[in-house]
Amino acid sequence: MKKIATVLLTILIMTSISVPSYAAEQGNSQLEEEIVYNILVDRYHNLDFDRDEQVDTDDPTAYHGGDLKGITQKLDYLKENGYSTIVLSPIMENSADGYHGYWIEDFYKVEEQFGTMKDLNELIKEAHDREIKVVLELVTNFVSKDHPIVKDPSKKDWISKEKNIEADWANHVAVLNQDNPKVRDFLFDVASYWMDETDIDGFKLHAADKSSLDFLQKFTEQIKNKNEAFYLLGDIMDPSANTDEIMNRTSIQAVDNHQLSKEINEVFSNLGKPVSDIYDTWEKNKEETGLIFVDDESTKRFTQKLSENGRSALTTWKLALTYLYTTPGIPSVFQGSDIPMYGGNGEEAKRIVQFNSGDPDLNEFIDRISALKAQFPVLSHGDFEMVGSDGAMSVFKRTYEGTSMYIAINNDDQTRAISIADVGEGLQLRGYLNDDTIRANDNGEYKVGLARESVEVYGVQPDTGYNWLFIGFVIGVFVLFAVAIFILSRKQKKREMAENKR
Repeated sequence: MKKIATVLLTILIMTSISVPSYAAEQGNSQLEEEIVYNILVDRYHNLDFDRDEQVDTDDPTAYHGGDLKGITQKLDYLKENGYSTIVLSPIMENSADGYHGYWIEDFYKVEEQFGTMKDLNELIKEAHDREIKVVLELVTNFVSKDHPIVKDPSKKDWISKEKNIEADWANHVAVLNQDNPKVRDFLFDVASYWMDETDIDGFKLHAADKSSLDFLQKFTEQIKNKNEAFYLLGDIMDPSANTDEIMNRTSIQAVDNHQLSKEINEVFSNLGKPVSDIYDTWEKNKEETGLIFVDDESTKRFTQKLSENGRSALTTWKLALTYLYTTPGIPSVFQGSDIPMYGGNGEEAKRIVQFNSGDPDLNEFIDRISALKAQFPVLSHGDFEMVGSDGAMSVFKRTYEGTSMYIAINNDDQTRAISIADVGEGLQLRGYLNDDTIRANDNGEYKVGLARESVEVYGVQPDTGYNWLFIGFVIGVFVLFAVAIFILSRKQKKREMAENKR
């Protein structure tokens, strides 16, 4: 059913509006067009059971068995759901129970619980065969207390005395002194090793907000000099951190936008909260939208929160995903959100993904909305403005290279309608999610109406009027069907009468 729906959507898109195919012209190489899927390797999918010596699924602080082979097996699933980039949690060799990847003992080895370098390269190859990029989360701030650097007296100046971090894994790390030139050289050598030994597409720099800006500037510049096309993302530990300097002074292309993501989460987890609130938050710092999300590994799951507020998971995820996929920012999805998984806190949010409890209807919608984003560059690059609001419903407009699209999201508990006047004469709005058409009224306005808790994405196309040939065909089919029923009914009655006479 999913594949059929995707084919139908693609045909609808290709036949209803004349735009060049993005995939044909440019490929899927620019960061703004990516849909990112974040994987906590140990908590994703266990396939290699020969590596389960440390596994204890009853202990939330122990390994739960996820591995690189398990991710490779799920690549078709990820491709079907439209994810174009996967970000893997740190995979370097860790101290015991370092399932999260932050207790690094050896920067040059793959953690044996996850697999081998061969497994990693196989994963990357298979991902690339499916046009999926692979990004590794790289830890540059911390090492395990068991790392040889920490135990080496000659390297005591490699370790910082300051430890300004709050995390459930922070008790077992030492902080690297990134102002030490030898530490910088070491970390760049680590980065170069993984770039040379694998065909990865980028790094997500862990805790970029905790790094020395001078180090980040030089480190990211070196990486870009080595590979200009290499993606550089920034993980932000402190949701209140000001990331302006990181974006202005370094070569990092996008960082986690906690402020906007929090607003998206808050609006859609509460029925009746205006979607315009998200726009107001975005407008305050629209030049650096970055990575936007509703779930991460350290907080209550979005599905948990909306369900506690009495909302339907499927309905609400459609609202949130439509915003994430069609407005400015790079959608960043945490594993299990596509199921969707529940979890009341960070510990529960990190449970291994429960694939057997997936929602086919949600997967079908993810497939459809990701197909729209992939087909229309305007949904990734276009100028963005809010053209109208009514209660908790808003309509947004995106414009890029002469193409305009409208995104309507109704988070209200009742039907809402918004009239827009800037579409132009002789045009109509064609909905791609629900296949509805809106034409101008006598005043030249287009009335966009949506039922409660629903969405639509509209393309602009010439108003060809009603397709009377198609309508006539449909009416003809119904007439023939009615005639056939009538004839069969008459024949059945004649048989019954004949049998009664006997």
